[in-house]
Amino acid sequence: MTSITMDKSMPQAAHDRTNSIIELRRYRLRPEARETLIDLFDREFVEPQEAQGMSVMGQFRDLDDPNSFVWLRGFRDMPSRAAALNSFYTGPVWAAHRDQANGTMINSDNVLLLRPASPDVGFAPLRTMRPAFGAADVRHGLVVATICYLAPRTDDEFAGFFEAVVKPHLQQASATVLAALVTEQSPNTFPRLPVREGETVFVWFCAFPSLAAYETHLAELAQSETWTTEVVSEMEQRTWRQNEVLRLTPTARSLLP
Repeated sequence: MTSITMDKSMPQAAHDRTNSIIELRRYRLRPEARETLIDLFDREFVEPQEAQGMSVMGQFRDLDDPNSFVWLRGFRDMPSRAAALNSFYTGPVWAAHRDQANGTMINSDNVLLLRPASPDVGFAPLRTMRPAFGAADVRHGLVVATICYLAPRTDDEFAGFFEAVVKPHLQQASATVLAALVTEQSPNTFPRLPVREGETVFVWFCAFPSLAAYETHLAELAQSETWTTEVVSEMEQRTWRQNEVLRLTPTARSLLP
């Protein structure tokens, strides 16, 4: 199997730009298959996807689910998403490795199609040089994704609430807010890969230098009377089910955090 690595001469355009469309992809894996998929993904699937204009933004292990692989993929817009996905999934790299990849999975349809809640709250362009495959996995950071489930057509209002009320408290408690995203309501332009349609969500992403730093952050929030009695209460009134929190640790080749 041919290994693909990235050196400093390779173009960075795929992740030097702002992505207006982002997929949050969560795969249900067979027991003990996660490391097999991460090895395959980081070796074979990163550069070929970016060569088609996609941005492989982050690949993660879910700390709370050993059978879950989570990753973020970005696109310039919906038409370019369709073209890029078609090129990759009909191309030679996927044809060569799809059976091995699919063999690790029970389900790959848990996908949220998202966009920045406003032009200035998406992920910043990722200019970090990606480590080559085989580099030592010395990453210690943590990305936490919080998924809020909203009633239809309330995403703009919730985005305003997050920016004015929630975000300042997160930052005061030492969180680095990476992005705030909402559901992209356009029809799926590549039906071969299903996404969760008919839902309205707001997702924010925070970065922490370590799991211990995140736990300190939670403790600081818990000590804030305003957070516990006002902010959380208002958030619960604006959502129809409990928020979903993903604690994610990056693989060696992830560009995030």
